Amino acid sequence: MDATEAVESIQREMTIFARRARASAGRMHPELSLVSYTLLGHLEERDGCRATDLAAHYALDKSTVSRQVAALERAALVERRLDPEDHRVQVLHLTETGRQILAQVTVSRRAAFRERLANWPEEDLARFADYLVRYNAWSGPQEG
Repeated sequence: MDATEAVESIQREMTIFARRARASAGRMHPELSLVSYTLLGHLEERDGCRATDLAAHYALDKSTVSRQVAALERAALVERRLDPEDHRVQVLHLTETGRQILAQVTVSRRAAFRERLANWPEEDLARFADYLVRYNAWSGPQEG
């Protein structure tokens, strides 16, 4: 397989992976889409952030994030709190329900990954993990 074929194969397989991830998210928890799961995970990692920070991090339109956040608020998974340093700013935080659901889904997702990768040799797992980290670390062409 030459480089062109390899890149096409990678693109095709990553598309399949993304579709599978979206489909499995609904099976993990009925209230949680893949986007919702991702946003909740980000809020947990950052211990809260502004909606505009979510939009910037994921390169999404603010209105898209606003709709997602509104749905998470209606489901009582996130709440807005005033920033203690700047009372003009609202920061999104997970509610206790949000933390519990995120934890449940995370356990299920990890189990699914472990099952799928159970027969992979340790060296292949390490190499695959390194490749994914390397791929996701690329920030795109730098302007200069």
